[in-house]
Amino acid sequence: MTQGRPAVAASEPGEVEADQATATAILTIDLSALTANYRRLAELCAPAECAAVVKADAYGLGMAACAPALARAGCRTFFVATPAEARDLRGLLPEATIYVFDGLLAGTAPILHTHALRPVLNSVAEIKEWAAFCATAGARLPAAIHIDTGMNRLGLSSTEVEALSDAQDVWRAFELTLVISHLACADEPEHPKSEAQRRSFEALRRKLPQALASLANSGGILLGPAYHLDLVRPGIALYGGKPSQADITPFAPVVQLTGRILRVRDVAAGESVGYGASRTLKRVSRIAVLAVGYADGLFRALSADDDREGMSVYLGPHPAPILGRVSMDLITVDVTGIPPHLACRGAFVELIGENIATHQLAAHAGTIDYEVLTSLGPRASRRYIGG
Repeated sequence: MTQGRPAVAASEPGEVEADQATATAILTIDLSALTANYRRLAELCAPAECAAVVKADAYGLGMAACAPALARAGCRTFFVATPAEARDLRGLLPEATIYVFDGLLAGTAPILHTHALRPVLNSVAEIKEWAAFCATAGARLPAAIHIDTGMNRLGLSSTEVEALSDAQDVWRAFELTLVISHLACADEPEHPKSEAQRRSFEALRRKLPQALASLANSGGILLGPAYHLDLVRPGIALYGGKPSQADITPFAPVVQLTGRILRVRDVAAGESVGYGASRTLKRVSRIAVLAVGYADGLFRALSADDDREGMSVYLGPHPAPILGRVSMDLITVDVTGIPPHLACRGAFVELIGENIATHQLAAHAGTIDYEVLTSLGPRASRRYIGG
């Protein structure tokens, strides 16, 4: 189940609680920042309803803590990817409206019905199976329809929408509560595909029975009111990520990740650091070895060699560049010149936080902040604050 991650109590900055004494990394998740982001998004999209996407264990941050916090902030509609995620969420939020993006897996209609879950029907086969189940159950059960407007993944094609538009026996069988599509390029504000998709969606949804409409993800919300329609579905913006390539990101950071220094040592010029001897020191250096690595979500792509500088982590206000390869459990950073009271055995170093946003770490690794958040490993001691 996705709700099994333990939470620990908050403490003052720099304080290590008894149950964190053995922690090699601490992941702090600020539920007050999460709910502030939700309220900000709700203001931006009003009068449309603001839902919340909590798939993939709330983007890796813990659905068991995040979803109830969002509900307390006023969220009533939630989206997950899989039926298993939806069952877990129903256990947390008995009264919430829950949609399942992956739709209707063959034979799972009774399970969705038992837990009052709403499939996002993605194909003609799914629609017909849900309609048949509703007829057998003697109930017009709610569901959403997904229209593909150019992503070419899930959803009905324009041809399929046309073919179903007059299928009155199908539409009578269940309650169509929502029609959705998904923007392919919402993070690029000037990309023409978003407007093309919006126009296509408006035309195609008129061929279906009347229902609420939803098009905008986090980036789509920032494209403006024309994309808000009846309901928006933010994900990454809730968790403090950067949903748009535009310079301004009006959302508060939600996560901080720190890693513990195991030891500090002096290394002579000409010596190499780490696997593959990929980084040779050009000067006498003081290095710190941190008990975090790619098993904790620090991608191997953050490694540094003789031809490439690594990302810097932070000890207080002082940057410390990564040296050599990121390994499974360890990284090595250059702390030459950093005050010894900061660069010492047992101290914690900022890996994500005030100085390193998730999208900045992602840029160094050649990926996106979605992957950064969902890759944060289970070894970090999780610490929920606020909310």
